Amino acid sequence: MSRRPWVLGVVAALVFGFLYAPIGWLALVSFNDSRSLSRVTGLSTRWYVELFGDARVLDALGLSLRLAATSAVVATAIGTLAAFGLRRAFPGRGAWTVLLSLPLVVPEVVLGVALLGFCVKLAGIPLGFGALLAAHVAFSLSFVVVVVRARVAGLDPRLEEAAADLGASPLVAFRTVTLPLVAPAVAAGAAFAFLLSFDDVVTSSYLTGVGSTTLPVFVYAQAGRRGVSPEIVALSTLMVAVSAAVLIAGVLVVAWRARRASPASTFVGSGRDQGTRPTGG
Repeated sequence: MSRRPWVLGVVAALVFGFLYAPIGWLALVSFNDSRSLSRVTGLSTRWYVELFGDARVLDALGLSLRLAATSAVVATAIGTLAAFGLRRAFPGRGAWTVLLSLPLVVPEVVLGVALLGFCVKLAGIPLGFGALLAAHVAFSLSFVVVVVRARVAGLDPRLEEAAADLGASPLVAFRTVTLPLVAPAVAAGAAFAFLLSFDDVVTSSYLTGVGSTTLPVFVYAQAGRRGVSPEIVALSTLMVAVSAAVLIAGVLVVAWRARRASPASTFVGSGRDQGTRPTGG
């Protein structure tokens, strides 16, 4: 029994080492003075300077950010409304639920080919930003619906009924009661949509047009033609650093809010104790 914590610690260390050792080596090689990815000959910021001077990388990054932000806004708005629409029972709700969940299980290759045929042949959308936006909204919408619907299903309808009893209109009740309660799920769905769009390679490769190459497609194409270059390694290191910074910032914000709320809860609790404490002798 006493050996189990030690064994679990070793297993956890091995797992984390297996996961993060390649990332650590990637970060180290990004500062390598030579083009070698197998040994470090010296430390330099040469590849970061060349990266920020490469117009193709900057254009692809700007397109990916615009596409991810736009698709996240559109998918979050539609997905939130769909989640509230599926809250009530109506004929055909099960069929709509299945249709909205299909992009979660359909292979990306099949989805990319289907969206290519739909955008170009049926909808008449030319390859480029418009087709990419339609495709990214289509496959990220399901994730938003799943996340928001899980939160909507747990809402207490008596809160909205109480707001209506106090004279609030349906719009005011939604804005002041319902929306704040589902805001964390909406934010999580928006984050999912943004990351799925920014990270997509397979579907985007079918719908990329001239001058509309996203960053993941650009990186994949460059790695396939000339191998993994030090510039791509530097770009990957920056993406990992930004992701880690956002994660750490989120943890710090949550901890700050928890510390800020704890004195109030302590004060309320002490007030209750003082109010219920028997007086006199």
